[in-house]
Amino acid sequence: MKTPDPFSMEISRHIWETRYRAAGETDIRASWRRVAQAVAQAEGDARAHWAGRFLALLDDFRFLPGGRILAGAGTGHRVTLFNCFVMGAIEDDLEHIFEALKEGALTMQHGGGVGYDFSTLRPAGTVAEATGSIASGPVSFMHIWDAMCATMLSTGARRGAMMATLRCDHPDIEAFVDAKRDPAVLRHFNLSVLASDALMAAVANDADWPLVFPGLGVTRTLKARALWQRILHAAYDTAEPGVLFVDTINRDNTLAGIETLSATNPCGEIPLPPYGACDLGSLNLTACVVAPFTADARLDLDALAASAGTAVRFLDDVIDVSRYPLPAQAEQARRKRRLGLGITGLADALVMLGLAYDSAAARQLASLAMQTLRDAAYRASIDLAREKGPFPALVRDAYLASGFARRLPQDIRDGIAAHGLRNSHLLAIAPAGTISLLANNCSSGIEPVFAAAAERRVLQADGGYRTHSVLDFACQLWQQRGGSGAPPAFVEARQLDPLAHLSMQAALQPYVDNAISKTINVAATLPFERFAELYRQAHALGLKGCTVFRPNPVTGAILSETAAAAAPCCGIEREAD
Repeated sequence: MKTPDPFSMEISRHIWETRYRAAGETDIRASWRRVAQAVAQAEGDARAHWAGRFLALLDDFRFLPGGRILAGAGTGHRVTLFNCFVMGAIEDDLEHIFEALKEGALTMQHGGGVGYDFSTLRPAGTVAEATGSIASGPVSFMHIWDAMCATMLSTGARRGAMMATLRCDHPDIEAFVDAKRDPAVLRHFNLSVLASDALMAAVANDADWPLVFPGLGVTRTLKARALWQRILHAAYDTAEPGVLFVDTINRDNTLAGIETLSATNPCGEIPLPPYGACDLGSLNLTACVVAPFTADARLDLDALAASAGTAVRFLDDVIDVSRYPLPAQAEQARRKRRLGLGITGLADALVMLGLAYDSAAARQLASLAMQTLRDAAYRASIDLAREKGPFPALVRDAYLASGFARRLPQDIRDGIAAHGLRNSHLLAIAPAGTISLLANNCSSGIEPVFAAAAERRVLQADGGYRTHSVLDFACQLWQQRGGSGAPPAFVEARQLDPLAHLSMQAALQPYVDNAISKTINVAATLPFERFAELYRQAHALGLKGCTVFRPNPVTGAILSETAAAAAPCCGIEREAD
């Protein structure tokens, strides 16, 4: 009997053929076998057993590993299986700046995206003590990185992605905030401001805000509200910069005692220390829906938990079988063994369950699913620590005192105290855009569905674009089962109040030890005051970051019902998968 074709969408096959198929593979099942066998090499004598378990997990798009794993594992190519890295701190002298540039180039050559904190570079116009020369400032050096990225990845179906962060009290913060108002510059960067609790308090109190740099002291003072408005107006007009609530990030970090986080991977879901890497994978919630579109529809939480346990082992093994562009990256990954297991297909799963994305019932179910995933992942990591040993950097008392660990169930805390933990971090919600397209266009990450039907423009290997008609996964399934149009619970992103986006992110953040990549898509007609209020609410809700995308002349729109416009930096061809 002929095996059914896993692809129901032409774009999904195209994504596999251009991004993930290795030489000689005739169907995606061959890709799954290659990946399962390659990752299971970390299991020694039990590798045949675990290759089978991993293959079952990958089958039918139940688990979607990060794109670098799908593309690279088992190919023999000199590539990394990690999607993205945060690079080392950039020391404030020319030799170290260009050493950092070289390290970024080597990392991109292996297929990794990179994040940098440019806050260490002295502001423009100041005198460098050693040479007496005038510093040009962090933004000027970012242009060099951008040119490097454009040159290295000028062809092929995947573009390089970079994240740049800058402290909100850096003297060049205003130049950073306005840098991408010119649509021709820094197109390979995402930009995010490191917004501190002190800034948010100063904004609330209409206080002065000093701009400072080590060794220079306070260089000047401005009104906190003026700076905050400048950040928000740039985001409103150009979709950048995003905002990272850096104190919330560090307060919640399970390794707060041994590292300070000031940069993230390009899409923001993994705050990382210098030379940290993100090892990503997403469980497809649509695969866990039983009896979709019926009165008996339910989310199989037991199946989700079982898949999570196997996925943790899979991603942990990736750390041991991957290549690393730099020795410092290998050392960091092996000492802390960070993972970023998350979910995708949330919006479609909700549609299949008859729940509107913006309903309290939807948020409650999503929260329960993420709590289930958290607990299963942590229990699996404790079991792995018993079998293979805990991550080397673990200091149990300090770990258990961290913001996130204090929220864990008591049995998990007791397990960590007794046996340790294999992985310092386990959970992240990535954009998962490309791998969700691969899985027959299920909704990506925790985003709502853009539209039932749309046109999607995809980058080709020759650098050109091809436009595909796409139908949402839940709508496909509904129509295959005799339904017409869209299912009853289907709602498009543009029909949602922006607060529905924020509320869903807030419902899941307590269960995520890394962070969540979530873009709040709003209409071009949204008043600035409502746009600005979303950022204030994001901080008040304890979110680690906020990105609001409003269609604008600089970046256009992400998707279109007729034709897709120019993609922003982390569009489908440049996002982390």
